Amino acid sequence: MLFLKNHNHKKLKLILLSVILVAFGVILAVFISHRHVIEKEEDVVSDIRSKANISIGKAHQTAIKNGIKEWDLDASSVNYMVNKNQAIFQDLSITFYLKDKSQVYLTANKGILNIDSNDMEIFGNVVVKNSTYRLKTENLFYGHNRRIIFSKVPVKVSGVAFDLAADSMSLNLNTNKTMFEGKVEGTLHEVIKL
Repeated sequence: MLFLKNHNHKKLKLILLSVILVAFGVILAVFISHRHVIEKEEDVVSDIRSKANISIGKAHQTAIKNGIKEWDLDASSVNYMVNKNQAIFQDLSITFYLKDKSQVYLTANKGILNIDSNDMEIFGNVVVKNSTYRLKTENLFYGHNRRIIFSKVPVKVSGVAFDLAADSMSLNLNTNKTMFEGKVEGTLHEVIKL
């Protein structure tokens, strides 16, 4: 009987040692693979910075046309690429100023500004809002000469009285009119007072 207890004790030790070694191996594998992911992200960021001629933390830019302020842009960082004549902004927010003195606000993870034209491509958790609506998408463009914001990917818009989804959209900042295209679906909410 003592022999069986001792034998079971040895088996238990062997099983526990095996479990510990397997767990250690899994942790080591996860650590090594995660380290490679982090190194790749750092390589991408350092690659952008190495190709950039100027890198700046916290940036502010204003577009003025004929003495009228058209937009303000703020970002946590910017990399200026001389060879492409582009500025790449991270964590940006833009305020567009309309003729009727109202404002449209945009936030996103990243934006690319073409320095020659002031046109922008904006992507990553894009939110456009004013006092009456909020638009969400993953990618949109700003055409500076025509002052149009447009998206070629699906958008979701919500307001106090409506919810809307569309395949694409455009917002004319001169007329403050929005056009939706593709599969457009929406719900209108009516406020009823009794």
